Amino acid sequence: MGPPRRNLQATARETSSPPSVVSEGQYIARVTRAAGNNLYAVELPAGIEILVELPSRFRSTIWIKRGGYVLVDTKAFDDRENKLGGEVLNVVRDEKEWRKEAYWPKEFVKKSSYPEDSDEDESTVGKMPPNDESDADS
Repeated sequence: MGPPRRNLQATARETSSPPSVVSEGQYIARVTRAAGNNLYAVELPAGIEILVELPSRFRSTIWIKRGGYVLVDTKAFDDRENKLGGEVLNVVRDEKEWRKEAYWPKEFVKKSSYPEDSDEDESTVGKMPPNDESDADS
């Protein structure tokens, strides 16, 4: 039997809003790949890739997709002698809300899905085709 529904809802509510302050040793990181067994490779704002662990309260409750963002604590794993570099504290679910916070890293600026408009190539979308008067005279 799965975990009680109220625990699932509490975890979902917990991750829906960003914290007001991020303490030292905590970073927002981009998930680059799932390494298996609740381990994820994440990229820190400095460009360093570390391996982080997903705590048991998130397992089978919150899914993390590649390219998503998580709040990582690296302080707890500084003194340990293993391959883990941190632990996931929170999963960014409402990315739009998190981006408004002052601690959101500048390195993770949202890129536009449309290429920048250039003055050289004028778009013809929504315009009528040119009228060739030379064809009408023949």
